[in-house]
Amino acid sequence: MANPSPLLIGCAAGFSGDRLDAAAPVVQALVDSGRPGVLIFETLAERTLALAQLARRANPDAGYEPLLDELLRPVLAQCLQHGVRIVSNFGAANPRGAALRIQQLAAELGARRPRVAVVHGDDLSGAQHRAVLERALGPSMPAQPIVSANAYIGAEPIAQALRAGADIVVCGRVADPALVLGPALAHYGWCMDDWDRLARATMAGHLLECGAQVTGGYFADPGYKDVPGLARLGYPIAEIDADGHCTLTKPPGTGGRVDERTVKEQLLYELHDPAAYLTPDVVADITQASVAQAGSDRVHLQGVRGHARPPSLKVNVCFESGWFAEGEISYAGARAEERARLAGDVLRERLASVAPLRVDLIGVASVWGDDAGRWLAAQASQGAQDVRLRVALQHRDHASAQRLVREVTALYCCGPAGGGGVRTAMRPRLGTVSCLVPREAVNPGYTLLD
Repeated sequence: MANPSPLLIGCAAGFSGDRLDAAAPVVQALVDSGRPGVLIFETLAERTLALAQLARRANPDAGYEPLLDELLRPVLAQCLQHGVRIVSNFGAANPRGAALRIQQLAAELGARRPRVAVVHGDDLSGAQHRAVLERALGPSMPAQPIVSANAYIGAEPIAQALRAGADIVVCGRVADPALVLGPALAHYGWCMDDWDRLARATMAGHLLECGAQVTGGYFADPGYKDVPGLARLGYPIAEIDADGHCTLTKPPGTGGRVDERTVKEQLLYELHDPAAYLTPDVVADITQASVAQAGSDRVHLQGVRGHARPPSLKVNVCFESGWFAEGEISYAGARAEERARLAGDVLRERLASVAPLRVDLIGVASVWGDDAGRWLAAQASQGAQDVRLRVALQHRDHASAQRLVREVTALYCCGPAGGGGVRTAMRPRLGTVSCLVPREAVNPGYTLLD
């Protein structure tokens, strides 16, 4: 049954590692509104999911968002008391483990026991899925051991879980906008082929999914795009109506800004084709969309159109790819840049038989550089007097990669002169390939704990 009340959805995280104090003002605003409210946490990315799989290999009880307790503890009891539902992808590689921990956390807080749903079906890393991946990837199928293979599934199992009475829905790899579309589907009772409404709620999800980016965080550029109160940014809240149109705002009294420019920037963020934004649920078209100021820190989005969803789903496959080693050392004072360049040349020569070396002069040429060093070599000496040399390589063999660590450390006494502050690191390297699999090869669903 459709619910006629406007739906409010607030976002309290845009990635794993986001601020831990973001949720409280959002939840308070949802509670104070007196309207149906949902809190989402978007904490998953391709890299974080693969790392979560590695964590679960080491500990079967791990593999979900490592900051789960810190994110939920401040607001979980209040959400359960006031009926604010929670939807998140912090299940990562172990959604059931995350769900069990949430129930434990609620008990520790003295809150009522929540009904927690676990969304499943995205994990295609099992042996039963190998043939599907081999057909989809062809010659790109990794020869190395697969760490993770996850399909981007859509909003339907989230909606089904909420309709079944879940207080909290824990997902693994769902498409980011599905965290918003799912609650909207459950709330308004839209059909799964109501393309315009699905597309509008999907773009509301796209505005929310990166957290404070849309409230001024990623927008800020002092003197050009000034943002007040950047240290106390408010995270976004979307008011979604029965037709899927949304008004974006943020909690009162928080820093940041919500205006046409912040919304337009986020609307276009990572959008490969404004006429055909592909998601598992719908193909969204924003070419006729309009963004209009609707009050202080309130922006209305309308005019989004939708088309039938794609017949296939995207899958990311991560695989073991050897080792990544890096090291840094600083040079300061007269001829610092020249000494840093010489150190890079020394390392290139000594490690030439191991692997190509990435060399960056942080403060001179790093962001614009490439792995072949073309930008670095093209730059004339600028005479910088505070330079951080950073070098990196990857290799399948641990001992070979570790040579970089030893060689950077040896620069202390082997020269050039005046190097200091050496820092080195080694970690497993993951490779990634992507493919499309037929939708019918993936079977998403949900399970209610207990």
